[in-house]
Parts: sequence; structure tokens; C-alpha cells
Amino acid sequence: MNLGKILSRSARYWPHNEAVVDSRQRLTYAQLEARSNRLASGLLKLGLAPGAHVAILAMNRVELVEAEVAFYKAAMVKVPINARLSPDEIVRVLNDSRSVAVITGSAPAKALAANRAALPYLKWIIVLAEEGGDIPYREVLDMGDERTFNSDPDDDDLAVLHYTSGSSGVLKAAMLTYGNRKALVRKSLASPVRGAGPDDVMAHVGPITHASGMQIMPLLAVGACNLLIERYDDELLLRTIEQERVTRLFLVPAMVNRLVNVEGVERFDLSSLRLVMYGAAPMAPALVERAIEVFGPILAQGYGAGETCSLVTVLTEQDHLVSGGDTRLLSSCGRCYFETDLRVVNEAFEDIQPGEIGEIVVKGDDIMKGYWQAPELTAEVMKDGYYLTGDLATVDELGYVFIVDRKKEMIISGGFNIYPSEVEQVLYQMQEVFEAAVVGVPDEQWGEAVKAVVVLKPGARLDESQVMAYCAEHLAGFKKPRSVDFIDELPKNPNGKVVRRVVRDGYWKNSQRKI
Repeated sequence: MNLGKILSRSARYWPHNEAVVDSRQRLTYAQLEARSNRLASGLLKLGLAPGAHVAILAMNRVELVEAEVAFYKAAMVKVPINARLSPDEIVRVLNDSRSVAVITGSAPAKALAANRAALPYLKWIIVLAEEGGDIPYREVLDMGDERTFNSDPDDDDLAVLHYTSGSSGVLKAAMLTYGNRKALVRKSLASPVRGAGPDDVMAHVGPITHASGMQIMPLLAVGACNLLIERYDDELLLRTIEQERVTRLFLVPAMVNRLVNVEGVERFDLSSLRLVMYGAAPMAPALVERAIEVFGPILAQGYGAGETCSLVTVLTEQDHLVSGGDTRLLSSCGRCYFETDLRVVNEAFEDIQPGEIGEIVVKGDDIMKGYWQAPELTAEVMKDGYYLTGDLATVDELGYVFIVDRKKEMIISGGFNIYPSEVEQVLYQMQEVFEAAVVGVPDEQWGEAVKAVVVLKPGARLDESQVMAYCAEHLAGFKKPRSVDFIDELPKNPNGKVVRRVVRDGYWKNSQRKI
């Protein structure tokens, strides 16, 4: 079944329900069905063929959802580009993906048009305005037909090129097939957390070109509303939850941290919320407990990657309920579910025993086909059908997975393995700490030394000796920071996740060695 039929069917069941909303417009299911049909047929009349690679480059807005559905209907390949990338990075993605068209805003359209000589594959700049590109988006819609339009690609056909740099900084695109995206919908509907329905409103806070956008089609399958927020702002999000009666959120820990620390957060009516999902990075148990105080017992965690297309583990709302002061499960990313096969293995690719540390590997219908035009890179992360995540973890007798850290971010000091997230969780227990990143820095004696880089809450005071003393009380001696730097802001990627690699690189730039 073509993925586009999901919307076609929902438009029959819930034609008058709102399907997608932004600050500019609100579309019902019937309207989204008609407009996505028009766009699909309009793109074909423009000369784009099934299988063509078409990029979308814009902040969250209704047209991005229209385009995704239209691409499925026309059997084209979606190339989502984060609008926060630099101009050079955008050119690199367009060229690497061999995109023949891009749907974008006026300013990027003008920049791309001025740089046309560097874009040999690009034939059409479709602009979400009246000027700046080759043709306005509106004209492409006008070229199309509202009648139901669905092609029939094979499950193995490419559907999405999902660009991710991960922790390496290397440009790479996970090849996600139509079969992968169908598996995403199935898994979302089978999730052990509270399911969505026609009366749900999900606020997409992060860019829907990435993790948050993975939930677009599952929500359209059940008649729910996708509420798109163009930029993250604490008070804007809180007001939107109150005014739009938002029922679902997906946040990264940095966003959760900001929200629960908003002065007077209790003045906002958040009673409509039924589920707050978080993921993309570990969250300290102390922050989880504070979030439950603010939002209620409705937190759930998901763990996955661009390469897995959907979540592979879930820590449910029930798992978050602390009993008798036991907060152990709050450090877990949950258990695998539905079609996913998850293992934690040692160097010999054998399942580890509870308490041992190994690498998370996953297999299933939602795992990528490989990396685009990178067979060597694909071979590095695929083994016996399993995707090697690069995440180190332990697993207990009940299947709960506890991520220790990224394999490549582990600190080796004096022969001891030290996991930054373990130290960061201790730092987050300090009332004065707003954000923290722990990295290994050059050290003549130990090879690497543990460095804590800390952002304090407004008005808070803390010095290096206090931080080191607190960590000494809660960590083994070899794990505690040997030095502490205080800064105003930590570097983050376009999705709001702290990038330890950037923090670390600043301390190694003048070193002859890098490890």
C-alpha cells in the first residue's frame, strides 16, 4: 500500500478534523488530501519523475507536511534539510543527494539561485513565496489535480534520504525505504505508551525535517492534529499548549530543562497534556523528577536514531512512576518493543550478561537500507542485518536498557573507562547547574583528564572547588572532574542537543594527538 493512502483514508473518516496547523494556516484532512494530490500531480507535470530526489528546506510550516505526503503519492524521494544549516552545508546536501528540485522559502531560494553554478543537479527552485526562485509553490499546486493520486512503489524503493552527522561530524544520509516508513507507522501505532487518536493535538517543537517529523504519518493515520511551531521559545510553547489544548509533546532534554526552569511555569494551564515524550539524549533522573512535578505522571522516553527510522525502545509512563524512592529506572531508555530485535553485545558479538557493558545493535523492518553512496561506511555499521548504534549500554534481567554513553565519546584516563553521561548526571543534581557537558581533555600524566563544562542557572553562584567536591562525594575518584570551566552557553546542534564533540574539539585543537 502506498503511504499516501494513509491520508486518503483518514480524509474519508475525519474530513473536517484539523490535520495540520501552523501560524499561517489551518488545514482539515479533506483540504490536506486535496492539496497533496495537487502537489503530487503538479510536480509530475513540472517534469519530475517518480524516483526523483526533491529537497525541502524551511522552518516548520504546513507545506512541509503537504510535500511529504505528495512525495509518497508520486513515489518521489524526500530529502529533508534542516533550515538551520549553513549555506555551504545546504549546498553540500543538495549536491550529495543529487536533488533535482528544492521547495524552500524566499531568502534561501535567492541564495541558491545566486549560487546556481555550484548546484549541477538542481533543476527547479520552488519558492514558498512569490519571488526568489524558478517557480512559486502556488503555481505548482495550480498545475495539479485534486483527484486522489497514489502511485505504487515497492517496499524496497527509496523514500527518504535522512541526513545525520551523529557524533562524528561526517555528512551521511540514511537510506530509508517505503518499507521502512511503513514499519515506522506500524510501530508507532503499537507503542506501549499512550496512543494518539482523533482528539489529539501534537505540538511539533523541533524541526519536522528530523526526529519530530517521524510522527507526522502515524498521527495522520489516526486523525490527530499536527501543530507546527516554527521556533523553540519557552513561553511561546507554554502559551501554545494552553491556547491550543495540546495533548502531546516530543522534546529533547535541553528543552525539558528550559521549560521546567521557566520562572512562574505554574501560571500556565498545562492540564490538556496527556503525554510528554523525550529523547535524543540522556536525561538526568533529577531532571525527570522535576519534569513530572511540572507536567504530571505523563512522561515517556524513546530511544532511536535516524538510521532506525523509529524508536527502538520505550520507557513508559508507568516505568517513570518512582516507588519507595527507587529511581533506578529513570536512568533507563526502556525496553524494545513490537518488531524490533535489540541486543547488547560484546566485541565478539555475543550477548552480554546483566551488569556488563556492550554495544546496542538492532535489527528490524525499520532499519535503514544503508548510507547513501557510502558502501564502506555502511559496512562499518551493519553486521548480520544488525545496525551497530555506537551506543554503549547495560541491560538487566527484565530487558531494560541503560545507556552508558557513546562509544566514541568515552574518556580513557589512566587506563580507566569513564562515561561522560554518568558524570553529567551527578552535575545535574546540583541545584545551581543549568546545563553541563563532560569531555576528556589532554593530560600529560593520564592521557586524558575529565573536564566539566558548566552553565549555571541565572543568578546562581558556584566555583570549581565546590563542583569538584560535590562530584567527589558521588563518584569514584578517577571519575570526578579534574577541572571545571563555566561558560554562558553550550554548543547545540540544530535539534537542540548539546554537541560534546564541539566542546571537546576546543580543548584538543592545539594538541598533536586527538585521543
